Amino acid sequence: MTTKDLTPQKRKEGVRLAAKHEDRHPFLAFQEEINALMDDFFSNISFDLFDKKPRSFSPSIDIMDSGKEVVVTAELPGVDENNIDISITKDTLTIKGEKKAEKEEKGKDFHLVERSYGSFIRTIPLPVDVETEKVGAIFKKGVLTIKLPKTEKALSETKKIPIKSE
Repeated sequence: MTTKDLTPQKRKEGVRLAAKHEDRHPFLAFQEEINALMDDFFSNISFDLFDKKPRSFSPSIDIMDSGKEVVVTAELPGVDENNIDISITKDTLTIKGEKKAEKEEKGKDFHLVERSYGSFIRTIPLPVDVETEKVGAIFKKGVLTIKLPKTEKALSETKKIPIKSE
């Protein structure tokens, strides 16, 4: 066995450059398989530590129609309520926000500072007309709840559809 037999061989464009299966040592074949899995896993991940662009994230949002109003709930952990902006038009609700966090630790032999930040914007088309003057929002423990009361016209246009069983 030579040193060349123990050295992992590079892959080009998804094709493995290896000797014939019967000529390979079993541990070398295993190592090549692990290397291929790791290459595939890490191929789409960026490790640029000096990336200065703000990162974005998309908060989870639930939309519920309670009959008299539409209720929108957004999970915004780590976001300060002063960094949230809610706006409404005739048929669209927009939630914008920014998350900022800074952590600093000092010890005898170290000084660590970590900063993370990100922004988001979610635009939600409203399925019915709402009374924009009566819209209310509550932010509690990282969860934003927006209540959008339906207009009288939207309430009167709601029609129950009967279900027939066969």
